Amino acid sequence: MANDTELLDPARLDLIRTKLFTAVLGDVMDARGLTRQFLPPEIRALDPDMVIAGYAMPVLEADCCGDLEGQRDGQGGRSNPFGLMLRALDELKQNEVYICTGGTPRYALWGELMSTRAKTLGAAGAVVDGYHRDTNGIRRLGFPVFSYGSYAQDQRVRGRVIDYRCPIQFANGARVDPGDVIVGDIDGVLVIPRARADEIVSAALEKVEGEEAVRLMIEKGESTEAIFGKTGIM
Repeated sequence: MANDTELLDPARLDLIRTKLFTAVLGDVMDARGLTRQFLPPEIRALDPDMVIAGYAMPVLEADCCGDLEGQRDGQGGRSNPFGLMLRALDELKQNEVYICTGGTPRYALWGELMSTRAKTLGAAGAVVDGYHRDTNGIRRLGFPVFSYGSYAQDQRVRGRVIDYRCPIQFANGARVDPGDVIVGDIDGVLVIPRARADEIVSAALEKVEGEEAVRLMIEKGESTEAIFGKTGIM
């Protein structure tokens, strides 16, 4: 994980979980020229009430065929069905999000036992650019997981982790660096660049207050056009 002094205060993560949501954070970043911060819309919460707010621990996946890794120093390959996945999982830290991309969506990238280990380590959740499995077990744990949906086919012999704590990029152009802030809710998942996280969260909290004032104006019967002219919010 990046140096703690570079990360958003954990208390701010609690504010994100309780006071903010992806729509307002996305609007604030759009206004500041950060226009490619949402992950692909196929990545959804396993359950609608699941919320993630944590520091990115990016993981890079790649497709493969079989257990055997390639040549090493002139020697034959060796069996390593998951690559670096177990090591990456074991290195998760408090409030981190396991966030993975790189493979094709034809197998599950996350499951119940991974959720159990991540929860034990204090991780904030998992976001995968593909499928999860063991849905009932993950629900029992209450561990936040965001994915394309459920599909039981295992990644073993089909995919493996080839790197982690490295920059990753999703097909829609969204980039995630270690320590960026990952936020997910019923409307999707986005990434807040670490260097601007405090600025973005502060602005979003202000916008939420403004939107509440606008809601009260609407309830009192004012027109949306007039309200937008006064506040610039809609």
